[in-house]
Amino acid sequence: MLYLIDDANVESIKTITQYFPIHGVTTNPSIIAANGENVYKKIKAIRDVIGPDLELHAQVLESTCDEIVKEAIRLRDTVGGNFFVKVPVTGEGLKSISVLKELGFNVTATAIFTAQQALLASTAGADYVAPYVNRIDNFSSDGIGVVGDIVNLFEMYDKDTKVLAASFKNTQQVYNVAMVGSHAATISCDLFEQLIYHPLTTSAIMEFEEKGAEYYTYEK
Repeated sequence: MLYLIDDANVESIKTITQYFPIHGVTTNPSIIAANGENVYKKIKAIRDVIGPDLELHAQVLESTCDEIVKEAIRLRDTVGGNFFVKVPVTGEGLKSISVLKELGFNVTATAIFTAQQALLASTAGADYVAPYVNRIDNFSSDGIGVVGDIVNLFEMYDKDTKVLAASFKNTQQVYNVAMVGSHAATISCDLFEQLIYHPLTTSAIMEFEEKGAEYYTYEK
C-alpha cells in the first residue's frame, strides 16, 4: 500500500518525509484553510519541501467544467512536478475529469462516499478515487466496507484506477483499509506518528539497551 500525507503543515510534512516511506502529499481546501494561508503559496511551499518526484494532490474549488479546467491549469502551473488535480464527483466533476484526462492531467476523484461514485469516476478516467472512510462511518455506514467494494469492482471490471483511502481518525482504520486491498492511504501527520508506536516495542528496545549495551563495545 502507498502512503501519502494528508496535511498542509510544511514543517510536519518535512519531518514525516524524513522517516516514513512517503509516496506523496494530498491537500484540500479545509486543510489549507485551517493553516490560514493562500492556497497557491501553500502548495508551492509543499512542493519545495517534497521535491518534483513525489505526488502532490491539490483540489479545485470551482463547480463548472470550464472553470474547473481553468483552475486545474493554474494549480498545475503553480506546483509543477508530479501533480494530481483533485476533483469532487459531481456531474460537472465527472465531465471535467474526462476533459482533464484529454489534456494530459493526472486526476484524483475526491469526496467519494459510495462505490457507485467511484466506478463512475474511474470510467470517466480518474487515476485515483478517494473514499472518505471516517466520514462514511459518521453517516451510519461502513467506510471500510465501501473501500472493499470499490477494490472489488475495479478488479471485476479490470480498472487501472487506484483507491486512495482518506479521512481517518485512528490507526485501526488505516490497517483495515490495507486488509481490504486499498492501493493507497492518505494520513494526517499526527496519525503517522501513531502507526509505528507500540508499548511493547518501546519496552523491548529498553530491554535490549539494558542487557546488551556492555557487549556492544567496539575495539579497533
